[in-house]
Amino acid sequence: MNNDIIFILDAGGTGFKFSAVSDYKEIIEPFTIPSAAPTLEGVLQKLLDGFHRCEELCGAKSRAISFCFPGPADYPNGIIGDLPNLPTFRGGVALKQMLENEFKVPVFINNDGDLFVYGEALGGFLPSVNALMEQQGNPKRYKNLFGVTLGTGFGGGIVINKVLLNGDNSAGGEIWNSRNCLYPDTIAEESVSIRGVRRVYARESGITFDEAPQPADIFKIANGELEGNREAALKAWDELSTVLADVISNGLRFTDGLAVIGGGLSGAWPVFMPMLIKKLNTPYVDKNGNTIPRMETEAFNLEDAADRLRFTEKTGKMITVPFSNQQVWYDPSKRVGVGITKLGTSSAVAIGAYAFAMNQLQK
Repeated sequence: MNNDIIFILDAGGTGFKFSAVSDYKEIIEPFTIPSAAPTLEGVLQKLLDGFHRCEELCGAKSRAISFCFPGPADYPNGIIGDLPNLPTFRGGVALKQMLENEFKVPVFINNDGDLFVYGEALGGFLPSVNALMEQQGNPKRYKNLFGVTLGTGFGGGIVINKVLLNGDNSAGGEIWNSRNCLYPDTIAEESVSIRGVRRVYARESGITFDEAPQPADIFKIANGELEGNREAALKAWDELSTVLADVISNGLRFTDGLAVIGGGLSGAWPVFMPMLIKKLNTPYVDKNGNTIPRMETEAFNLEDAADRLRFTEKTGKMITVPFSNQQVWYDPSKRVGVGITKLGTSSAVAIGAYAFAMNQLQK
């Protein structure tokens, strides 16, 4: 057994992606096994086979196994509930205990959104922004990170001062079923997802959903790189940014820090990020016509060079303490920043899973 090797799994409804991490670096080439199988035993055997293959590729046993798995689940106890995308999981599956029985090492299971944000908080987006502030002589440091993943589904997670917020019911940071501000009878994920982008493009183009291109092409159409209905493409990303802004603004009201975006759709940030930031900074108007800030803080696009400079630069002034000659620094500005994954979503999940396991083992 190696005291530093942690076996990692990024589990989804269509595939199980395995890896191994040591000293915060992946030490084998990740490999994926299709997750589909007609029986629960068949799915579980794929998990066992994948981790045994990790042992073969590493030439050593691991100190622990740490991975993300779809919910609903009792993550601390490693029991997986009834899964929409893996229909053989029903009635509670004691996955943690099964793997500990097989591999004789501790097993830790979390949500993918949680591990993504944890990885970005410890080794990606959060420290990179703080490093830029240090370079500019700005004494302020950010400690809190709210993150979302945009893809087949809509995931989220929260890290407060290097501590992952799991919640009392393994549901901390779960934002996929927030109310959809454009279509209040449904959930945010219906707009902030692959199907949401395709659905709007199809509606605006007068075509069927099955005829709609994939989001990567809808991004290129919106960006003028590919022929298609550009107005429909822009509308698709505009609706995503509207609903996403509503969720992120609520998240930032609680965390009051930075926000990071990952997942397959995050690659379209050049189109939707300016829309998102504009919506975050657009004030409300009360019944008397007065404007009220959407948040108590101003949001900055940390993918934009000018915004990033304004966000990280040193601001404020020295003020005098009453009844003394003493002076202290005062910066009245309240700023939050939004940016895209620095590690890449899959790598962030792997780093987050590794860090979570090492932290638990140290305890």
